[in-house]
Amino acid sequence: MTGEKLCRGVRGATTVEANTREAILKGTRQLLALIIRRNEIDPTDVASAVFTVTKDLNAEFPALAARQLGWLDVPLLCGYEVEVPGSLNLCVRIMLHWNTPKSQKEIHHVYIHDAVSLRPDLSKLPPVDWHELEEWIATQTVVKPK
Repeated sequence: MTGEKLCRGVRGATTVEANTREAILKGTRQLLALIIRRNEIDPTDVASAVFTVTKDLNAEFPALAARQLGWLDVPLLCGYEVEVPGSLNLCVRIMLHWNTPKSQKEIHHVYIHDAVSLRPDLSKLPPVDWHELEEWIATQTVVKPK
């Protein structure tokens, strides 16, 4: 670590079970929680975040999951991923721009569920206790899901 904070990018992706509001928000919250925890991200250091979805997901804005976790002052943007024939469906991707003293090599990108196929080289996560993760998410949630 250099000590000086620089803006770095951290990526992640997941797949969701269906094109429903609940599935998109749950999957995005899980992905975001893992990115936060793996990288020890303080939300006050997040410059901005971009969320993309594949064309088959339109039931909710995935950025709402970040708002639910208290990212009320972080600029967020949603968009569609480029539609390439044969690409992964039901996929949510995140790119965070974050001020950190960590070097680019120290950043942990997170790919879960079927999205591990996008970057198998970056998908080496320790085992995830999904129940414990959901409990952590519940303690962080400031805007309760409807």
